[in-house]
This record gives sequence, C-alpha cells and structure tokens, in this order.
Amino acid sequence: MSNDIRPLAPRLRKPARITGRQLVFHDAGPQDAAFILGLRTDPKKSRCLSVTANDLSRQIAWMERYEADSSQVYFIIADVDGRRVGTVRMYDQQGTSFCWGSWIITDEVPSSYAIESALIIYHYALLLGFQSAHFDVRKDNVSVWTFHERFGAVRAGETDLDFLFTISHDAIQRSLRRYAKYLPDGIKVEFPPGAADAS
Repeated sequence: MSNDIRPLAPRLRKPARITGRQLVFHDAGPQDAAFILGLRTDPKKSRCLSVTANDLSRQIAWMERYEADSSQVYFIIADVDGRRVGTVRMYDQQGTSFCWGSWIITDEVPSSYAIESALIIYHYALLLGFQSAHFDVRKDNVSVWTFHERFGAVRAGETDLDFLFTISHDAIQRSLRRYAKYLPDGIKVEFPPGAADAS
C-alpha cells in the first residue's frame, strides 16, 4: 500500500492513479467521455443503469463539471497495458460511509477483474479513513447483488427497482483477507503533485 495518507476524518479524494495487481485506476476526464458513454448506452449493460442520453457533447460537459466536483471520484479501470476495461465511482459520503456504483466492466475480460476492482475500491476507501459502504443494485441484476453478498454486504432495504445494501468495516476486512490472492500486495496510490498533503 502507499504511504499512510489517512486524514483525521474520511473524505473522498481524487488520486491520479491507483495500481493493483492486474488493474490500474485513473481519474476520469473529458477524454474518457466517449468510452463511458459507450458503456452506459450498451443495450445489455444499460438495462441495470440509470438512463443516459446517447449524446457525446452532454457526456463531455458532465465530465468537465466533474473535474471541479470534490464530492465524488470517477475512475476509469484499465489493465496493465493501458486498455480501458471499465468504470467505477465513489460518491454520497455519509459520515464514515461511502457509496460506490457506476461499476461497469467490459465483456470478454477475466472474471478476476471484477473481484480485483472491488478490492481496490475497498482498499482505497479504508486508506481514506472510511469505515463502511452503502449502495443500491437493481433487483434484476442478480449477478451483481449476489457478488456483493458474497463480499459480506447485507440488504438494508429496497425500493421498487433496487435492493439497498450496506457493508460493515468488519465485513470489508474479512473480504480483503478472503480474496487477498487477487490483490496480494495491496494498492499503490499516486496523487497529483501537492494533493497528498492537502487538508
């Protein structure tokens, strides 16, 4: 893991890069808009996502607004060769809990990428000082909510469309140990110059 940069109280921070075993996360920008839009409007994947207009200019504008938004972190997931293979987002901080979603992995990649990307999110969240997480998953997205339940998430409620989940600090720690072979050396975090010392 990187040097201990844990703040006194958790807050979301945008790193330049997080390196795992097979995957690298980097902060998303306008240059990633077409890739993100392609994932979010894919006929198969979009069934379990909030509706996104198939409009590149709107996606670029959203990414430009995101650059100035300190309340969320939007990652592009790439393999070690730099090929973009997905997205994931951290947002909606509630005290020491964070929400994560917009988790989309391209087809025809190893199943281990899903596990490693989840481990990276949890490693990074703990590094930032978070203690737990909350998120929602479409009820018909069976493979994803069963994945989360295997990681130790529990249902905290539901809406007409979604199951609402929480995962405790202890459950996160157990999953990091249980699936350690997918990320044996933890993560390396790189912040933009000067950002690691920012309050």
